[in-house]
Amino acid sequence: MAEHEHVRVAVIGSGFGGLGAAVRLRREGVTDFVVLERAGSVGGTWRDNSYPGCACDVPSHLYSFSFAPHPDWPRTFSGQEHIRAYLEHVTDVFGLRPHLRFDSEVKMMTWNGAKLRWDIETSSGALSADVVVSATGPLSDPKIPEVPGLDSFPGKVFHSARWDHDYDLRGKRVAMVGTGASAIQIVPAIQPLVGHLTLFQRTPPWVLPRVDRAITGAERALHRALPFTAKARRGLLWGIRELQVQAFTKHPDELGFVEQLAKRNMGRAIKDPALRTKLTPDYRIGCKRILLSSEYYPALARPNVDVVASGLSEIRGSTVVSADGSEAEVDAIIFGTGFHVTDMPIAERVVGTEGKTLAEAWKGGMEALRGASAAGFPNWLTIIGPNTGLGNSSMILMIESQLTYMTDFLRQLDVLGGRAALDARPGAVAAWNRRVQERMRRTVWNTGGCTSWYLDPSGRNTTIWPGTTTEFRRATRRVDLAEYELLRVPAASAAEVGA
Repeated sequence: MAEHEHVRVAVIGSGFGGLGAAVRLRREGVTDFVVLERAGSVGGTWRDNSYPGCACDVPSHLYSFSFAPHPDWPRTFSGQEHIRAYLEHVTDVFGLRPHLRFDSEVKMMTWNGAKLRWDIETSSGALSADVVVSATGPLSDPKIPEVPGLDSFPGKVFHSARWDHDYDLRGKRVAMVGTGASAIQIVPAIQPLVGHLTLFQRTPPWVLPRVDRAITGAERALHRALPFTAKARRGLLWGIRELQVQAFTKHPDELGFVEQLAKRNMGRAIKDPALRTKLTPDYRIGCKRILLSSEYYPALARPNVDVVASGLSEIRGSTVVSADGSEAEVDAIIFGTGFHVTDMPIAERVVGTEGKTLAEAWKGGMEALRGASAAGFPNWLTIIGPNTGLGNSSMILMIESQLTYMTDFLRQLDVLGGRAALDARPGAVAAWNRRVQERMRRTVWNTGGCTSWYLDPSGRNTTIWPGTTTEFRRATRRVDLAEYELLRVPAASAAEVGA
């Protein structure tokens, strides 16, 4: 990487958000851009998460770009390897490889007000950019709790997103910490292999059956020959989820029927009343992420599995101790404890107009105009930003809406002409956030009686979008210049800008 390289756009990350941004930039005729990736290949969370059983809980035909349909998905719910292969395919088909800079972790991004650009330090060199598109994603940096004694544990320790494939679990005594989306896939995958599995469960999840099947050769041939059939399939999957949104956002009491389905799913596999009590949530379904699995409960009912209805509180040598005092001797600890979602580490590395980091600006909670622009950080856009997450549909739909906003942002800069930057007005950010939080008050995520990773430390939901994907698409269709302050190069330094 050249020491003083300058590009029009720097994209951070090469998961769905980053690759989608790259495709849209090329479609807009913007070729002066780079995609900075800290790893050695594309894929984002679908590269990092390679644990046994890893798969998507959104149907395959909905969990793909609308501009890159894939008629050959092998299953209705795709596995990690299929999704990663799809992203590699997108990279090749759209000619993105010349723009990729692997092993280029962003160390710091600093706004240069004199030149209206971002100065970027990476692990492979320095560069600058007119616009930064941050697509690092909320599920990129694993979170491992600080457990007393963990440092002195003599066995193997790793997070689900950093799976150690060289470690043989066969016959081992394993502690699985956490019962989120990763854990319910890992448990049935490793249960037949391990000698004994102890599952530490602070809060039981609601689990519905995962109705997965192989997509037949005839179906795939039909989608290849008649692409509109795959589009119709995607549209049907999308429409069903749009109709479900009101139950989550306005009428949580309507979810009681879904709770009964989840209880029946549990009852079919869990016959022990005591275990069934441990596994039954005491909050409204949907408050935490609804999980899909047809194998999780049967695995928990096996004789080599113990469920501890308590969190991990201490480790003494090779003994793991729960908050309720129960103990177990283990050879390995696997953390399925999620990610830094409401405190994204990238925010520590973004320095805005006032010399403050984005993390400092977001100290009271994340907020961004239309989920994309933070006040005091000109020409900086985030994909999957604050309040753009979903509780029941495909994040690819939200990503594509934000990509539309990104392309209009660049068009507006072109129309303005010259050296220009757009900085979200604090009042516009606050007004947008007020509307979002007001709508959030009635949702199941705020009223369902649980504590989830959707909430920040102050209890505010800064993660989920409280509406339909259609509403979000409408809200991000174009940039409203009235919501931004236009910045021009200071007169004193105008002569230096071209240097």
